Amino acid sequence: MTKIRLVIADDQMLTREGLRTILELEEDMEVVGLAKNGEQACELAEALQPTLVLLDIQMPVMNGLSALKRIRSNCPTTQVLILTTFIDTDYIVEGMANGASGYMLKDMDGDKMIASIRDAVSGQFVLPSAVAAKLATRMNEMAGDFEQWQRSSASRIKLTEREAELAHHILKGLNNREIADALHIAEGTVRNYISSLYSKLEVIDRVQAIIKLQRLL
Repeated sequence: MTKIRLVIADDQMLTREGLRTILELEEDMEVVGLAKNGEQACELAEALQPTLVLLDIQMPVMNGLSALKRIRSNCPTTQVLILTTFIDTDYIVEGMANGASGYMLKDMDGDKMIASIRDAVSGQFVLPSAVAAKLATRMNEMAGDFEQWQRSSASRIKLTEREAELAHHILKGLNNREIADALHIAEGTVRNYISSLYSKLEVIDRVQAIIKLQRLL
């Protein structure tokens, strides 16, 4: 049986030793190193190439997120689970962006913790429900902020009378020839107006222009 080789990194000795005691009771797990800060965690990971590192976030010398980046860069086959009491969405997002295999809360039930380690090693992303709820809230906030920014951005755009006329014809689905006929101007002039309108709207094609004009008009 191939054992899951683990490094535990936490600045609290009781946490490190407690986790080692729990995990080494499992036949398929072996704790090969203990670290009290992020720098030690990186050094152990690079020297031992463990299967997985349990990595606390708040540690002296080098914090967990900095250590995560280094471990993922220098030990690409080593999985990293963020071990934390802090359900901070900034940590969640940054950890995900930098290759963490998931999160484990320090007060998690021992059986769930062991299952989470096995899930991470098998390639699954580990996200406890409390962490997932925080992440969902942040994503909703970000979506709302983006919509507000879009509305604000659109409200700053002021169209001339001719551009507004042109915009209404575009929203009706008229092509350049039909717009030219409706406005009694040359088709080349319509193309020039449209080019100027795209520039003001900061778009590159008619589909993007229609989407933005629908918010603006």
